[in-house]
Amino acid sequence: MSNYFRSNIQAMSGYVPGEQPRDDGFIKLNTNENPYPPSPKVYAALRKAIGASLRLYPQPMSDSLCAAAAAAYGVDKDNITGGNGSDELLSMLLRCCVGPGDRVAYPVPTYSLYDTLVEIQGGVAAHVPFPEDFSLPEELARQAAPLTFLCNPNAPSGTLVPLPEIVKLACAVAGILVVDEAYVDFAATEGASAVPLIRQLPNLIVLRTLSKSFSLAGMRIGLAFASAEIIAGMNKVRDSYNLDRLSIAAGTAALEDMAWMKRNAGRIQRSRQRLAGGLKRLGYQVYPSHTNFVLARQRDKNLKPVYEELKRRKILVRYFDTPGLRDCLRITVGTPTEVKVLLNELATIPA
Repeated sequence: MSNYFRSNIQAMSGYVPGEQPRDDGFIKLNTNENPYPPSPKVYAALRKAIGASLRLYPQPMSDSLCAAAAAAYGVDKDNITGGNGSDELLSMLLRCCVGPGDRVAYPVPTYSLYDTLVEIQGGVAAHVPFPEDFSLPEELARQAAPLTFLCNPNAPSGTLVPLPEIVKLACAVAGILVVDEAYVDFAATEGASAVPLIRQLPNLIVLRTLSKSFSLAGMRIGLAFASAEIIAGMNKVRDSYNLDRLSIAAGTAALEDMAWMKRNAGRIQRSRQRLAGGLKRLGYQVYPSHTNFVLARQRDKNLKPVYEELKRRKILVRYFDTPGLRDCLRITVGTPTEVKVLLNELATIPA
């Protein structure tokens, strides 16, 4: 049957997400989920939304969600559109901007879904290697690409590019700059988000998700911030009713309780410090993280055996069997108890 597919779809591998265990009892530190529950206001909103109205279509443009986001982030409603997670927003942008043979530039290693989405469109991925410290590579601005991605803070390194460098990059790229801020609420630096920059940079798009800091990974809610003109263009290719009634209700309630999110983000920041400190004492190099995970490295040692042994002990972390990352483990920041168990187990596993 695959002979019916386009040749590029036949040839591609497809995105592989982090493992979701079927068995109970795992400490799950591999997919950057928030270990704390969402706001109680979310549960109340969901209970209210579950009723006879489920037979009706949701708001086509997720109006209440976008209104709540506009109030929370201090922008106009016309500067926002919603998506089924920020992954769908990425897909919308590729459909808007990239055709066969068009370049999409981004520094690597980074979020591997970018590669998959470029392949689907028949585009060309212009990979620009990060330097050793994961600072912004100068060559990124010179790729003559209609679309440039910057995951900031970056996954899997957890490192952050400062806002002045983002401004400089947006002014230098040939097309649109997309700053993917899935993890920015965990940044150790105040005011790290590029959302306010959309007022001065007409080619800037900032993506956010409610999966991580708002503890709503199961609801699949993403937000795009940009000029009204760019948002209108993105809405031309969005799927009809792409967010369901429950997601809109949950996302709206979460955005109306920013204090709850910030409290949980602070708890994760404190546990992140303990996790990073413990890993360093065990001999790992740990990059400075502004996310809810850390990247731990044992230079020039393949850490797949460590990953496999942790899994045998029912602790899941993320191992990337790709060049430049085989000597690394990406570890989600769990609860203080989960962090303690992980560190105790790692101490008994030779790396």
